[in-house]
Amino acid sequence: MIPLIIVFIIIILILAISYWAYRMAFFNPMEGRDNYYDLPPGEQYEPLWPRMTKMIDSMVETEFEEVYITSYDGKQLFGRYFHVSDDAPLEIQFHGYKSTALRDYCGGSKLAHRLGYNELLIDQRSHGRSDGSTITFGIKERRDCLSWINYAINRFGKDKRIILSGLSMGAATVLMVNDLKLPDNVIGIISDCPYSSPKAIIKKVCKDIGYPPTIAFPFIVLSAFIFGHFNIYESSPVNAVKCAKIPILLIHGDDDRFVPCDMSREIHNVRPDLIQFHTFPDAGHGISYLMNTERYEKLVEEFINNL
Repeated sequence: MIPLIIVFIIIILILAISYWAYRMAFFNPMEGRDNYYDLPPGEQYEPLWPRMTKMIDSMVETEFEEVYITSYDGKQLFGRYFHVSDDAPLEIQFHGYKSTALRDYCGGSKLAHRLGYNELLIDQRSHGRSDGSTITFGIKERRDCLSWINYAINRFGKDKRIILSGLSMGAATVLMVNDLKLPDNVIGIISDCPYSSPKAIIKKVCKDIGYPPTIAFPFIVLSAFIFGHFNIYESSPVNAVKCAKIPILLIHGDDDRFVPCDMSREIHNVRPDLIQFHTFPDAGHGISYLMNTERYEKLVEEFINNL
């Protein structure tokens, strides 16, 4: 009897720790999801707050069409469509982990508008006005990406040229979709500061906050499976780009203290034939555009013009 009690206690402890890990890593509550002005703190970001706030103000004031689709697993997903021209290419844009579309793309949207592209700016599942409460680090999000692509083709026609763009987790998402069958409409991908794999970034963050990765990570994997209903090993950017058939522009700040720049180097080294890789000196996570706007815009414009 005592051995059974001990086993039961161990199981309860494992489940309790796994649930705590799920809440920490993957759960995103509804409250505060649309706080566009929740800007990242720290010495790398605070000097940029006034400029970021002004750019977000511009995004908030810009008219858009509300768009809804249903995901492969029945969730309602929300997006904002910004129309420029019927004949223009469409850029589908994906924001980062526990962030907002209007914050992450306050610069990217400005650039797309200047270049004359239509935009479909997505609230990723479990963010903003989209359904869900579990973030899956690109595992399920990449299937949502494919759903948005198919929506665009059905709406705008089979000849519509589509560019995928992502920042941080969104950057990983648009790389991970390469291991699914992409329609020929997708002609290029812009990926700004992606991680190499969910495993790599989770282990890195565990180490940063003082949890031994070798101990914490197994509980995180278990929590994803039990409470999030996904397999963290199902896909990764570094593996998915092996299947890529279209050009990729990879951008990363070389002073990124959240997602190390070496993760993009690892991705680039897998497919140097298709991936253009550019680093931005002194740029932190997700702020390469703000640190050197002129160079960033030139790289993106040249990349798209050559597609």
